[in-house]
Amino acid sequence: MQASIDTAGAKSVLPDSYLTLRYRVVLPDGSEAVSTFGMNPATLSLGAGQLAETLEYCLIGMRAGERQTFTLEPEAAFGLRNPELVRRVSLATLPRELEEEAGSRISFTDASGAEFAGTLLEKNEEDALFDFNHPLAGLTIVFEAEILAVM
Repeated sequence: MQASIDTAGAKSVLPDSYLTLRYRVVLPDGSEAVSTFGMNPATLSLGAGQLAETLEYCLIGMRAGERQTFTLEPEAAFGLRNPELVRRVSLATLPRELEEEAGSRISFTDASGAEFAGTLLEKNEEDALFDFNHPLAGLTIVFEAEILAVM
């Protein structure tokens, strides 16, 4: 893991840095999708998939002790909503009885073993309608980050 050191001696975040931070994602209605402020900070390795790549990109160049807020349009955050990712799935193809309610996030494993998730929109006796878009797709978000340490 690397960090560059500026002339004042503070380490800057690089694409493969290991760091400790606090962060939050705020939705257009002002509600928080996630926040580590007021909790134990997060420690993660950039590039390891622990934080969305688009959010990691915002952290590059920040230094320990720095706090910034970024407004990200959908294309720079979690992408635009893709109507082709809203699909009907036969209940017969699901590995278990589907008892969840509309709005539930359900994990699936495909034939190759890859895992993905969809939001259940509706179901009937034959099939269920799922939205496989990221839950934040199509939304402008505010991402706030405070870098506590860069190792």
